[in-house]
Amino acid sequence: MVSSLVVGGTLGEILESLTAASLVGEPIVLAYGQAAAKAEEIASRGVKVFRLNGEHPDLIFKAAKKLFEELKPKVIIGHSTKNNRDALSRLAGLYDLAMATDVVKIEPGDDHIIYERGFLSERAIAREKASYPAIVLINQKVFEPYSAQGQGEIVDIDVGTPDVQIVEIKKKQLSGINLEEAEIIVGVGRGFKKKEDLKLAFELAELLGAQVGASRPIAADYKWLPEDAWIGISGKRVAPKLYIAIGISGAPQHMAGVNNSKIIVAINKDKSAPIFKQADYGVVADLYQFVPVLIKKLKERKEK
Repeated sequence: MVSSLVVGGTLGEILESLTAASLVGEPIVLAYGQAAAKAEEIASRGVKVFRLNGEHPDLIFKAAKKLFEELKPKVIIGHSTKNNRDALSRLAGLYDLAMATDVVKIEPGDDHIIYERGFLSERAIAREKASYPAIVLINQKVFEPYSAQGQGEIVDIDVGTPDVQIVEIKKKQLSGINLEEAEIIVGVGRGFKKKEDLKLAFELAELLGAQVGASRPIAADYKWLPEDAWIGISGKRVAPKLYIAIGISGAPQHMAGVNNSKIIVAINKDKSAPIFKQADYGVVADLYQFVPVLIKKLKERKEK
């Protein structure tokens, strides 16, 4: 009997969600977007994969609805992404299901699931309980990737065309980076005086093999970087091994997006900046003086 349905758009999302779902019971997978192209790799974990051709939220909703009605899983689990929130909130509304987002821990019971998630900009943890069936969307890199092996079946699922028709697409300016998968991120904030100065962060990132992200003012207000570089509660949640915050004050809305980082290094000339309370290492210095020296030292080390 199927106990859980995993929904996701990338291989990483699916594998982490499978680990969470396996705590509930036997999982199956609804793979869309990039994950659909990785269906064989997902099936090699010994799970049945329903492959959806497309990633329009309306198609995801229809496919999830079809599987929910046919298989009646206890829990639907996936990452707390925009597409999942869009599609699965409709399912929750239609069937009056409990739905939780940004979950960091789950404890399944016989007829209910207990989960934990942050609130008040991640400054507190809520411990909540929901009866089955329920929808639980987890934060990235909270669970280890699913490592079981086997050979599962792949089934193509056809739910027709979206009821919502796209009449025009206007592309946003995007950086093309994938901050969610980055192991090292250099974050930039209002400590930078002008857009051209961001080259310091990009040079540092290149030396470290890192990606560049930004706080809200840089991406949303000044628009010095594309929207997909925005890190925070209204942007992207990241969990790198190393996060270097340059000129970022440490507002709760931003820190909520990086609190799963293994190590946080803060560089700020204001010794009272809130970020120092959450950083593992802090450098009280003007970024225009410190970052060039750091870059020089890294270059010298590489040349040895």
